[in-house]
Amino acid sequence: MRNIKIILPAIFGLVVAAVSAQAAITGTPHDLSGRGWGTTELCKFCHTPHLAQSVIGAPLWNHASTSRAYTLYSSATFDPNGGLTIGQPGPQSKLCLSCHDGTVAVDSYANGGILQTGTHFMTSTNTVGGSGSLAFDHPIAFTYNGGLATSAKHLNTPVSVSWVDAGQTLPLYAGKLECATCHSVHDNTYTKFMRVSNAGSAMCLTCHTY
Repeated sequence: MRNIKIILPAIFGLVVAAVSAQAAITGTPHDLSGRGWGTTELCKFCHTPHLAQSVIGAPLWNHASTSRAYTLYSSATFDPNGGLTIGQPGPQSKLCLSCHDGTVAVDSYANGGILQTGTHFMTSTNTVGGSGSLAFDHPIAFTYNGGLATSAKHLNTPVSVSWVDAGQTLPLYAGKLECATCHSVHDNTYTKFMRVSNAGSAMCLTCHTY
């Protein structure tokens, strides 16, 4: 009985989180359930409870993954003293790019563990890395730490390897900044699924001092 009392709140928490995510996605650009693309299930385009794809960083993933290698951002102001480099997008960012780089159809989700070849691709206005280049987008997949803040100047030092800020609004992934640092796929409260409002450049100024 004691074990049941411990487990039930955990299960309840997962259910609440799932319902909250569904409520936040419904009616947003990430709601594909009404497109007539083979399913009316809201979550199935990305997640499945059974026979999920084995993808790092993705809970119960149900979508085809991009295999593209990208031209990366480069700037003399990024790390003028050297020592820190930008790598290929991490697993969290590749989840986003598996729709947004335009090489994988948005409706390339799995049925019974078998990925289907979709036919509906991201439109050019919403692609990121669509030409195989991330050179003109905000850099991702780099370690954001005190060393970078000191080297690049005009950056705040993140509070930990997990969070940029003490308010825990912008997460880091193993100390790296990825797409999901600034964007929350399940919450479109702020435009373009931003994690916080960028009114007055508020989100930018969480990292940048000016």
